[in-house]
Amino acid sequence: MNLLKLIEAFKKQSVLVIGDTMVDKFIWGKVGRISPEAPVPVVEITKETETLGGAGNVANNITSLGAKAYVVSAIGEDNTGNSLIKLLSEKNINSDYVVYDAHRPTIIKTRIIAASQQVVRVDREIKGSFAHSTELKIIKNIEQLLPKVNGVIISDYGKGVVSPKVLTKVIALAKKYKIPVTVDPKIENFKKYKKVTTITPNTKEAIEGMSARNISTDADIENLGRKILKTLNSESVLITRSEKGMTLIDRNGRVTNIPTRAKEVYDVTGAGDTVISTMTLALAAKADLISAAEVANFAAGIVVGKIGTATVTPEELNKTITEFYK
Repeated sequence: MNLLKLIEAFKKQSVLVIGDTMVDKFIWGKVGRISPEAPVPVVEITKETETLGGAGNVANNITSLGAKAYVVSAIGEDNTGNSLIKLLSEKNINSDYVVYDAHRPTIIKTRIIAASQQVVRVDREIKGSFAHSTELKIIKNIEQLLPKVNGVIISDYGKGVVSPKVLTKVIALAKKYKIPVTVDPKIENFKKYKKVTTITPNTKEAIEGMSARNISTDADIENLGRKILKTLNSESVLITRSEKGMTLIDRNGRVTNIPTRAKEVYDVTGAGDTVISTMTLALAAKADLISAAEVANFAAGIVVGKIGTATVTPEELNKTITEFYK
């Protein structure tokens, strides 16, 4: 399939992202002395920034690629929640279906950085199941949105939005409407993602999710992928393997190894979000699995060459692919 035509088709797609949204806050500063109260550095703050984290960053990748993104999630009735909605709006991400829960805070992860080094990270969150009423609202919003979209991403960070009931409902509706549903898995929930179109674990997630041992060779990875397919009864699995690229295995047992397209690797933060976003958009645009994985691989190669949680644009993808095939 022509990858450039595929990228052009992205702007006609709309994707529903279901999962745990959060705010990533960065406090930047400099260190000039050690505290007299304890053997810790004193950070003098120079600036503060906030970005979308979790499922919000997945949605950000969708809109960056020119498509429309909807988010179904649950946040608290607090200032952080207001900040998150504002961040979604700034990125042209539809937040009309985000549910508010008065009993849970909006997740915020605060990183204090000095001299380009992370000094400490502070998380404010409550994990676990949401109230039954909140879960029902999430399911209702999913039911309303599914007929409107071309693809679904389940972005599970294990905070509670992707409950067993939500997962069952999403997969059943996606099958009904014949749209692809992809999963960025959480290790502890790995074996619950049954009958999805594609699951995109990295090597660590694939090994630990299946409680596998002695995985080292390409053959080991391929066999592990086949076991994942059999266990989940899914259509395909795309295992991302850092410098070794990706391994795609479909339900017929066909294996496609795709070497990395990264020229330089500065930061792998958010690369998984870019992979699943690009892969899902390609499948939504009716691409075959191999073409979808190839374009996702090019996107990952671009994003790891950037510092921090980054996204990819259609222009960047077009340029990279054109130069590669010259």
